Amino acid sequence: MAHSNLIRYFALTALSGSLALASFNAVAYESDLYSLKNRWEHTVTEMPESEREEALNGLVDEVNQLAEQHRDEAEVLVWKGVILAAYARERGGLGALGVAKDARDTLERAVEIDPQGNNGSAYVTLGALYDRVPGGLIGFGDSDTADDMFQRALEIRPDGIDVNYYYAAFLQEEGNTQAAREHAQRAVDGSAREDRQQSDEALRREAEAMLGEL
Repeated sequence: MAHSNLIRYFALTALSGSLALASFNAVAYESDLYSLKNRWEHTVTEMPESEREEALNGLVDEVNQLAEQHRDEAEVLVWKGVILAAYARERGGLGALGVAKDARDTLERAVEIDPQGNNGSAYVTLGALYDRVPGGLIGFGDSDTADDMFQRALEIRPDGIDVNYYYAAFLQEEGNTQAAREHAQRAVDGSAREDRQQSDEALRREAEAMLGEL
């Protein structure tokens, strides 16, 4: 009996240690990710356009390292995809195509792990990528796939400012003015996320400007 109790004690101790380590790792990555989120938001909403590419390049290096350490954490992968997509947009041209493909692959891996795509964020970014990247032989751009990604994001977060703004921009490009106006208005009336207040409010202002054009 004493022997079995000893085995049970060591098993429980090992389990407790494993849980504590898992909790520590989660806290560690959440702290790093929080810092990356804040600096990404500052970069895309407040930094002068001439400085954004260099700043985002630095964030790419950091988020790549974080994703390497936490390969199965969907939230980390979603943010890697978001940051890569932002960097590709600022870099522009054919040189950005490899970065955009990496962003797409990362986001698709994230939604394999988390079908909600971190509250729809993965699908919004995928929609924007499929919309903006060239199609044909050199890229992967595809209007039908972009529309499908935006629809998935809307199913998850129908009142999202980002979801509706980027979908409105896509619809405007597609020549669907009436639907673009509807989603731009939804973006204006939408709810800003607590952890993305600055970027969502910036998109709300862009949606208001879009309504003026439409």
